[in-house]
Amino acid sequence: MAETTSRILELLGLLQTHRQWAGPDLAERLGVTERTLRRDIEKLRSLGYNVEAERGVAGGYRLEAGAQLPPLLLSDEEAVTTAIGLRVAATQALDGGEQTTLSALAKFEQLLPSGLRERVNAIAGQVRSRAPRGASVSSELIGQLALACRDRHRIRFHYLAGDGAETDRTIEPHSLVAAERHWFLVGWDLQREDWRTFRVGRMSRFFDTRVLFSVRELPSADAAEFVASAVSSLRDRVRAEAVLRMPLADMQQRFGPWAQAATALGDDRTVWPISGESMELALSSLVWIPADIEYELRGSEEFLEFARGFAARMSRASGSGSARRG
Repeated sequence: MAETTSRILELLGLLQTHRQWAGPDLAERLGVTERTLRRDIEKLRSLGYNVEAERGVAGGYRLEAGAQLPPLLLSDEEAVTTAIGLRVAATQALDGGEQTTLSALAKFEQLLPSGLRERVNAIAGQVRSRAPRGASVSSELIGQLALACRDRHRIRFHYLAGDGAETDRTIEPHSLVAAERHWFLVGWDLQREDWRTFRVGRMSRFFDTRVLFSVRELPSADAAEFVASAVSSLRDRVRAEAVLRMPLADMQQRFGPWAQAATALGDDRTVWPISGESMELALSSLVWIPADIEYELRGSEEFLEFARGFAARMSRASGSGSARRG
């Protein structure tokens, strides 16, 4: 009985890690006959797992979604990871995520042996997750995207870009990444014929085409690195310089780590690069220049015109404020 149970667990693990298995391949991996394999498949079905079988050369076995949640069969390590993952998920800006995940966690932890429960609580007590900002995203959409990434299905969706442009996109999804307090989808854009990142919170009208695609090589070590690079380039879309009237050594002493990219311009002036995702964010860097330091602002004419307009508005606002107080 123990041997049979162990084999069925192994069978379940194989079905969960591959889209479809040919019967002979599964039997060989398990070291059993195809007749025994069929009995084990029936046992999984009796436990509530929806294992479908297709005949023919291209046929085989696949694990599909069922009508009810079957019993979970997890190793100790998987159980601990699942419990900690539920704790972290409560902070990830999913619609109703905090209430749902904490409720699921309470039910799940009741099933854990006392030793495992202590490990979960000890580790989770030291885990800190930064909550995403902005609008929450649908947990259903996150799940659909994850399945499309796993099964290599082309997808379509409507997308609202940061500049307000709206487009319909067809994507070969690669990975989901939680970064910069947002959810991102990394995928190959068929219209642009290039890799792109998409904020999940800006997607709508999702459609899984069920069309399979061949895996492409990501131009980064992993998806998280690709997102970090894309977000960084977006963050620094607006670039300018503040030329400070002070030597580089003095500037480095007063600015500390913020002087990392500064360079000397002669003996008594320092060039300090500033940047941001928008003109407002780039301009906000100037707030950190001490009041006793004079500087000259350099950049595109568009950026300098924006700075002059902003300075004029601030001058008017502070002047009118003084008049009211008087």
